Amino acid sequence: MTISPSRTDELLALRASEIPRGVSNAHPVVAARAEGVKLWDVEGRMYHDWVGGIGVLNVGHNHPHVLAAVRAQLDQFSHTCFQVAMYEPYLRLAQRLNARFPGPALPTKTLFLTTGVEATENAIKIARSFTGRPAVISFTHSFHGRTLMGMTLTGKKSYYSQNFGPFAPDVYHAPFPYEYRGVSVETAIEGMQELFRTTVDPSRVAAIILEPVLGEGGFLAAPTAFLQALRDICDLHGIVLIADEIQSGVGRTGSFWATEQSGVQPDLLTFAKSIGGGLPLSGVTGKAEIMDAPAPGGLGGTYAGNPLACAAGMAVMDLFDDPALLAHAEQVGERLFAAFRALQAEVPEIGNVRGLGPMIAMEFVQDPQTRVPAPDIATRIVEAARRRGLLLLKAGMYASVIRVLVPVTVTFEELEEGLVLLRAAVLEAVGR
Repeated sequence: MTISPSRTDELLALRASEIPRGVSNAHPVVAARAEGVKLWDVEGRMYHDWVGGIGVLNVGHNHPHVLAAVRAQLDQFSHTCFQVAMYEPYLRLAQRLNARFPGPALPTKTLFLTTGVEATENAIKIARSFTGRPAVISFTHSFHGRTLMGMTLTGKKSYYSQNFGPFAPDVYHAPFPYEYRGVSVETAIEGMQELFRTTVDPSRVAAIILEPVLGEGGFLAAPTAFLQALRDICDLHGIVLIADEIQSGVGRTGSFWATEQSGVQPDLLTFAKSIGGGLPLSGVTGKAEIMDAPAPGGLGGTYAGNPLACAAGMAVMDLFDDPALLAHAEQVGERLFAAFRALQAEVPEIGNVRGLGPMIAMEFVQDPQTRVPAPDIATRIVEAARRRGLLLLKAGMYASVIRVLVPVTVTFEELEEGLVLLRAAVLEAVGR
């Protein structure tokens, strides 16, 4: 008897024949529809989506307020290019993001772009223009995108950089604090000072860029003492401090920006992912005198700040204007952390539970004493969870971290359902 291929099999075959292998896929799942925290594939199977388009869907799939805003804008026009004919959603969204800039109130300005790495590239351009300096410092374990500059800045090389070089010049890497693996705040700051002594004089450095919480690097939160030390270093040497909030921003950590929780004010802040509620939108917000450094024509892009995406961004801002949403996000984080710590007590292979607010992760090791990374366990968890109806994603330098990017709009009932699936997947993966 001949068995007809399923719709998924048919589409996976099409993927294999038509799409380059360099575009990886975390799951052999073909989406048909989604709503909130749930996603259905073409076979009708339902999944709890704890990936959220890699941090793009903090307000969930197809939020009705976002959809309504996009539909209303689509009835007006979908594109003009802001550099040709301006439009109000771009201007109003910039105004609202300027008002949200972390730290003491001061004149700020916002530039919109399309992708996260565009925001990164333009923040570097702005810092170089403002300082007249060439060098940039980023950190180990970091991720800043897949363009030439993005790959150069990224401190997680083998997976993303491959043989794509040569890379951008005058980019240097300093150690990021990683207490679990022996890198303290003091060690990291000394590493920065050693970089200044041996490799690049601080008078040549235009910017220091860091993620307040590492995304691809495994959800390591930068300690407040480290952020304050960087702020002091930048003030001393006239360096622009750039906070890359592309994954950690827009409510991901229980505050609108992760940097708010440290009390340290950056000079520039990059954002993307969840600001568009599922549509491609990114940008840079920063101190007005720095943002105004490039001359007219130096910034922009054909699709940058697309009207539909800006309308979606306005809707996302509306949702976060209600303080109840961030309060709910904090509670989601508390419940995740408590559940992960309880699971850690049961499963010694969970070497470390960490994160900020609902941006939570577990690092898996072969043995809690040796702390040798266990990427095989993480892989088995992702596969076991998917079989049960839960979508997860790995992270970390050794791909041994399970990270959670569940929408912060998730209900507590949905969260508990997902946690049951996750616990079962972890126990299966470690053989318990």
